[in-house]
Amino acid sequence: MADPIRAADVVVVGGGSSGCVVAARLSEDPGRSVLLLESGPGYRSALDCPVLDYRTLPVGPGSAFTETYGVELAPSVPSTMVRGRVLGGSGAVNGAYFVRGTEADFRHWPASWSYENVLPAFRALERDADFDDDRHGTTGPMPVRRQPVEQLSEISAAFRAAALGAGHPEEPDKNGTGVGGIGPVPLNVDGGRRVSTAAAYLLPASGRPNLTVETNSDVVRILFSGNETVGVAVEAGGVRRTVRAGRVVLAAGPVETPVLLMLSGIGPEEHLRSNDIPVVLDLPGVGTEFSDHPEVALPYRIRDSLRRSDTSPVVETVLNVGDLEIRPYTAPFDVLVPGSGQPDPILGIGLMVADSRGDIRLTSSHRQDRPRIEYRYAQSASDRRALREGQAIGLELLHSPDLRPLLVPLSEDVSDRSVLAHLGTSLHLCGSCRMGESGDAAAVVDARCNVRGVEGLTIADTSVFPVVPSRGPHATAVMVAERVSTFLRE
Repeated sequence: MADPIRAADVVVVGGGSSGCVVAARLSEDPGRSVLLLESGPGYRSALDCPVLDYRTLPVGPGSAFTETYGVELAPSVPSTMVRGRVLGGSGAVNGAYFVRGTEADFRHWPASWSYENVLPAFRALERDADFDDDRHGTTGPMPVRRQPVEQLSEISAAFRAAALGAGHPEEPDKNGTGVGGIGPVPLNVDGGRRVSTAAAYLLPASGRPNLTVETNSDVVRILFSGNETVGVAVEAGGVRRTVRAGRVVLAAGPVETPVLLMLSGIGPEEHLRSNDIPVVLDLPGVGTEFSDHPEVALPYRIRDSLRRSDTSPVVETVLNVGDLEIRPYTAPFDVLVPGSGQPDPILGIGLMVADSRGDIRLTSSHRQDRPRIEYRYAQSASDRRALREGQAIGLELLHSPDLRPLLVPLSEDVSDRSVLAHLGTSLHLCGSCRMGESGDAAAVVDARCNVRGVEGLTIADTSVFPVVPSRGPHATAVMVAERVSTFLRE
């Protein structure tokens, strides 16, 4: 059964951290019709949002707000990863960690994405409650605030004291110069609630007659006429329909964006043919050499009980030292992620600049079949060495006079074996459809995030990052969406 063909000037695929921004910004032009298609559930007001509580992560087994994928973190190390599947996307269900890439990170991007060029967009998107200077904005849609020292949970306060006692410098602004040290996490929290881009951008625009938001709607194909994008095929409630569009913006996230491209015939030619998919365009970089942050858990047992206030987020303060980020989670994961069954609290050891590169590949031509996702973590000697160094630094902090009275490490092993035994991922996947300068054969999009080789198709999510930033990607994803929206309005 099929509905009549519909039409919009722009179709935005995915109502996540980036898609909500693009739909809201493009619909500011009353002469442009915008249709946002989100595969997950929606809501009509910020107060109706079912994932407001920033103190927990609604990503556990059976969550109605996520998509779960089986992955291979390293050879013979299977795991799962989750992505947000709700208006606001992963930014609606994550730890409310809203930190920018550093100045050094943008040296790996095309020249038009230098830190000097992206800083105005960072300033425009944020409403920073703590800093008011030439690096920060105070009037933007996204709230940014940090947990005051006097309100830190017991574990965060002790960790901060331990880091300072070990000689690490203070870094009061993680959205500053990126020099490293111990400092508070910038949070997209306001009024005691997690604020996603759905709440900050999309819902305030929802009354516009030229903006339509359809949730529980799964895009199954992008449609082409030759090398011209002409629309999308959508399934909702068992009904498939076609939506014609002059421009399609993919913002389905770093997994679903490359998957949708490949299912639609854009990707590595040999891989598409092996899955019986007609080739529209041979683009080898689709789904290829993504990057993320490997994370090793350092578990411990608490000696008594630890105080966590009613305002404690998932992570309040972190230590950045070299390429490592050490995160004292404020509660065990069976508290932070209900249903996870992980009772031991941990320090997270994140490697923020890693050699590892992974691939996303289809397992069939059917939309409902999960892709194969291989991270290839901890395969280089330098990555393994860095993760071991992170374990050693973490153990030193756990044995400090500030933390030792509170807890007992459950493992003292610093080794490759221990790294693999406690290996996880920070869920910061980027670069699965990366941007590049002309002449970069592996690039999927150009410096304006238009897909190379076809007309009318743009990507605006973390897929386009050349490499995962050395800090969490959320604020950078919003910045990219802001700049792509500007490009499309010109």
